[in-house]
Amino acid sequence: MHGSEQPRSGHVVIGVDTHKHVHVAAVMDTIGEILATLTIPTDSGGFQQLADWAAAFGTILAFGIKGTGSYGVTLTSFLRRTGYKVVEAGRPDRRLRRMNGGSDTLDAENAARAVLAGFATATPKTADGESEMIRQLKIAYAQAVEQRAAAIVTIKAMLVHASDVLRGETAGKTQIVLARHLAGLRPRRLDTPEDALRHALRTLAKRWQYWTPRPSNCRR
Repeated sequence: MHGSEQPRSGHVVIGVDTHKHVHVAAVMDTIGEILATLTIPTDSGGFQQLADWAAAFGTILAFGIKGTGSYGVTLTSFLRRTGYKVVEAGRPDRRLRRMNGGSDTLDAENAARAVLAGFATATPKTADGESEMIRQLKIAYAQAVEQRAAAIVTIKAMLVHASDVLRGETAGKTQIVLARHLAGLRPRRLDTPEDALRHALRTLAKRWQYWTPRPSNCRR
C-alpha cells in the first residue's frame, strides 16, 4: 500500500491489472494521487474484497480494467452486476514494460490514470447472456475441430507402419470411411507391435468419430 489517506474529493477511480491467478488494483483520487494498492485472488471472494476495499475510499466513478476480454472477463461481469461502471483500460506493451522495469502495481496505477484522463472509455463486451453462451460453445467446437484434425493426422502417420494387409484395406478411403473401418477393427491380444498398432488405430478412429458432427443431429 502507498498510504491510507482519505481521498480529497470523495470520488475515486480504480485501475486493475489482471492475471490468471491474481489481480492487482490501484485506487486514485480525482487529483491523480494513488491512495492504495491491493492484490486479490481471481475468485468471487477476491472480487467482493476488491469492491468493498474500493468503496471505502469514496464514490467510485469507474473501474479501468486491463484485459476485460481475457483474464478480466469474470471480474468485469461481477462489477457490472454489482452496479459499477467498467471501462477497458487496454493491455500494456509487454516489451516496453520489461524495458522500463514495469510491474503489476505500476500497470494498475496506469490503468487508473487512463480512466481519470479520459483515455480509457471503451465499454467492454458483456460476458453475460446469449453472446457469452455462443462464445463458450465456439470454444468447445474449435477445440473439437483441432483434436479431430490431430487424430486423423496421427492415424495416417501410424498407418505407414501397418501391415500390407491393413494398408491395402485402408488405401484411398475418405476420412469418414477410414475412421469407420478402423473403429471396427476387432481387438486382439497385445502380443505383437501389430496388435498394439491396431488397438491404437481403433481408439483414435473412435475419437475422431466422436468429435465429428453427425448430420442427423444438425439443425438448420
